[in-house]
Amino acid sequence: MRIGITGGIGSGKTTVCKLFETLGIPVYYADAAARKLMVTDQHLIHQIKNTFGEEAYTPAGELNRPYLAKIVFNNSEKLKFLNSLVHPAVEKDARAWHSRQRHVPYTLKEAALIFESGSYRQLDRVIYVYAPLETRIKRVMERDKVQREDVLARVRNQWPEEDKIALSDHVIINDNTLSVIKQVHKLHQRLCSVTKNNV
Repeated sequence: MRIGITGGIGSGKTTVCKLFETLGIPVYYADAAARKLMVTDQHLIHQIKNTFGEEAYTPAGELNRPYLAKIVFNNSEKLKFLNSLVHPAVEKDARAWHSRQRHVPYTLKEAALIFESGSYRQLDRVIYVYAPLETRIKRVMERDKVQREDVLARVRNQWPEEDKIALSDHVIINDNTLSVIKQVHKLHQRLCSVTKNNV
């Protein structure tokens, strides 16, 4: 099975993924893959330069992040368009990666925008990592050394949480009251039994 894992910014997706990895489940980190593909996938590089100009890359071939950020984070249409170029390349790469995984009951694809990009439609199930908004804001402010308003701006670029929870098959609660380790173990056993029954 191909299973997606997502959650709002600061929800603790990466922490949950690391727990699955300790159980032997391979995780495809979509955001890291996107950063790599934007400097290695020639077709994608060509599309980005065509749309945003040659200045989107440095002379050394690195992505000019400050330049791109200035364009897309103040313009939701341009951000949407950039995502529409990057997401198909990531999905193609994720499928190839998944097909190389052997002898595991399922794989995880970790991505912030699983629903926004529409990629959840290509997955068998989706896990949502939930944490209250105030907890998330605090975590991101501490982690990224940013202001509250910066975090809220990023939150506004994502779908409302209740919409994403409604579309998810499983929810892991990461609000510092329930054991995340126990929740991951329980869900892992459930997913393994589903895979066995489907074979």
